[in-house]
Amino acid sequence: MLNLSVLLEATAASTPSAPAFTFGETTLTYAQVNGAANQVANGLISKGINQGDKVALSCLNLPYFPIAYFGILKAGATVVPLSVLLKKDEIAYHLSDSDAKAYFCFIGTPDLPMLEMGHAGFSETDSCKHLFAITANPTDASPIDGIPTMGSLMAGQSPTLESVMTGADESAVIIYTSGTTGRPKGAELTHSNLFCNAVLSADLFQASKDDVLLCVLPLFHIFAMTCIMNSGIYRGAHIILLPRFEAEDVLGLMQKHKVTVFAGVPTMYWGLNSYSEPKFDYDSISKILRIAVSGGASLPLAVLEDFEKRFNVPILEGYGMSEGSPIVTFNRTDIPRKPGSVGKEVWGVSVKVVDDEGNEVPTGERGELIYKGHNVTKGYYNKPEANAKTLKNGWLYSGDVAIKDEDGYYFIVDRTKDMIIRGGLNVYPREVEETMIKHPDVSLVAVIGIPDDKMGEEIKAYAVLNEGADLSSSELKEWTKENLAAYKYPRLVEIIDALPMSATGKILKKELRKR
Repeated sequence: MLNLSVLLEATAASTPSAPAFTFGETTLTYAQVNGAANQVANGLISKGINQGDKVALSCLNLPYFPIAYFGILKAGATVVPLSVLLKKDEIAYHLSDSDAKAYFCFIGTPDLPMLEMGHAGFSETDSCKHLFAITANPTDASPIDGIPTMGSLMAGQSPTLESVMTGADESAVIIYTSGTTGRPKGAELTHSNLFCNAVLSADLFQASKDDVLLCVLPLFHIFAMTCIMNSGIYRGAHIILLPRFEAEDVLGLMQKHKVTVFAGVPTMYWGLNSYSEPKFDYDSISKILRIAVSGGASLPLAVLEDFEKRFNVPILEGYGMSEGSPIVTFNRTDIPRKPGSVGKEVWGVSVKVVDDEGNEVPTGERGELIYKGHNVTKGYYNKPEANAKTLKNGWLYSGDVAIKDEDGYYFIVDRTKDMIIRGGLNVYPREVEETMIKHPDVSLVAVIGIPDDKMGEEIKAYAVLNEGADLSSSELKEWTKENLAAYKYPRLVEIIDALPMSATGKILKKELRKR
């Protein structure tokens, strides 16, 4: 038996007064976070949420996220973290597909009306019975009449609770990830999956209770959820929360809180390298910052070298995916590092590079990276066909093309999937295409990823209009922006007369990439 909430409970018991999370000028101790999570759990149980029920969560990087996250786990339920950028139809799909019984949604900001979108999506979903608004102040009333707040759910509930004991192989989190076909799929990660990854993350980073971790990666993303939040809690570290990346804000918090560990995606390192205002003491930041971690997308070697030269701290790059909880391979501090590689397999995980028949390829040759171990998802929720394609004899087929060198280091060199990774976030072209083609003037659309120095990849759409239509590329881009999450819409749209196709009618995206 195992409930992932033991990470928080154990640290709250051993160091109750230690700082857990800081946002702005507010700091909560481990005892306070654990007590608040217990109140959330008691509230959910009082509403009829049972062991194994699914509860969705949309929240910025605020202390409310870990409080709701661990409260859901303590009630024996499964957390369904949702991107804060999702729009109405996307939210409705995720709530329905996951069979969520309840939904916590932060009210948002003036430029990000999360609760407005969340309420609209919730209203279209029959299976989800409860919506709780997370307000900026727990005592604030909900901005939407008739919608209770998380604060009201917690009010009067006991801050003590004996967590519901779940099986180690029961689902703790369903995290949505795009694949090669269809809409986003929910990867079921067990309590054991996430517990093991939290422990190995802490070991890889050599984290301790004296560390200060800066979390600007979104907590709904598996990278931040496991490698920062869960591993930091496991070691009793102090976690500084920042909802949105701005280089000036990151550097200011590093200096103010004496941050020792920073994790980011390549675009964040690009942003820090590009910031040159003399208002910070870069030498003092460099002396305290002991480790930087990169993931989510391949880190350009030039960006790595520029950051390490400026801050005199190593960036450890790894490879992972949501289905791997997430870490599969990693560069480590106890063995030589190879810049440009994603390191070696982590403990308890086996990795191979195979050909199309599943046979291991010789050293130095390209093949698909597959892996098995304690980190592998139990499968996609209610997606047996996708499971059959991805999970074979215990091995997870990643869809990524890799090379293993003579020293056992892995290099990701390509992807077999059409997935676009923009700024560390996965974007599935078909989902964008299916949205754009709903425009009444659009006949056909093809979406590809193109190399971009800042974002890693940028999204470009080629659209063929209906005969007689008069639609500009900028108008189509703005329309798409209104119907997709901000990270998904194409920044580049080109109107063309026809798409290149094969004799069988398949769109030749490789020809578009050549353009």
